[in-house]
Amino acid sequence: MDKLAYTTVNAMKSLMNRQTAIANNMANSETVGFKADMVSAKAQYLNGPGHNSRAMSVDRDMQANMNGGVITKTDRPLDIALEGDAMLAVQAVDGKEAYTKRGDLQISPSGAMLTGDGFPVLGESGPVTLPPSERVDIGSDGTISYVPVGGDPTQPQQLGKLKLVSVTGSQISKGADTLFHVADDGTLPVDENARVISGALESSNVNMTSALVDMIETSRAWETQARLLKTAEELDDGGAGIMSLPQ
Repeated sequence: MDKLAYTTVNAMKSLMNRQTAIANNMANSETVGFKADMVSAKAQYLNGPGHNSRAMSVDRDMQANMNGGVITKTDRPLDIALEGDAMLAVQAVDGKEAYTKRGDLQISPSGAMLTGDGFPVLGESGPVTLPPSERVDIGSDGTISYVPVGGDPTQPQQLGKLKLVSVTGSQISKGADTLFHVADDGTLPVDENARVISGALESSNVNMTSALVDMIETSRAWETQARLLKTAEELDDGGAGIMSLPQ
């Protein structure tokens, strides 16, 4: 009964990972620019001599549902919604370049521009840092303009441009930090055609109704596998009982 038991346990492990992803999606249903997690798996036969009699389920890299969320007008100068497949370059915790759809930007006391979850925003020439300013605006092409403290509001100064990229055709995966990373620690070039909507935010694309249905289906699938595991135990006990009968 080892085949049934191991296959069932492996299926339960995959269902647990799926349930974790669903729970994370539900927890981030109100997070700006969040892209719903998607867990996929593939069949992989056990390596070794003999016939390939069983295939185990192996989880692939975490992927995401890239459908767009609802864009809501906020009229806050530092809020941006990235159009289409455009993404904003940020600096991950390990210092490497990563990408996000989160556009609720803010300025730290030191002048660094950060995303709403605290990642430094990258411009075309590196991390964006602003001098003391009375106002900061972001153009549709990512151009950053600011009015220095005591400066003329009608004469804003340009600081540079946000690094906007296109992920179409690139091998990207979603990390545990919710950021998107290019395979083999690669980076994406600037997309001159990328555009943002200033004074607006893209909401999470999590559909709560679908998430609840998926959670129920996953729970039922878990119960089915648990019953199969119990059946495997009963069959194993029955076989052991027969073997112990006197000859």
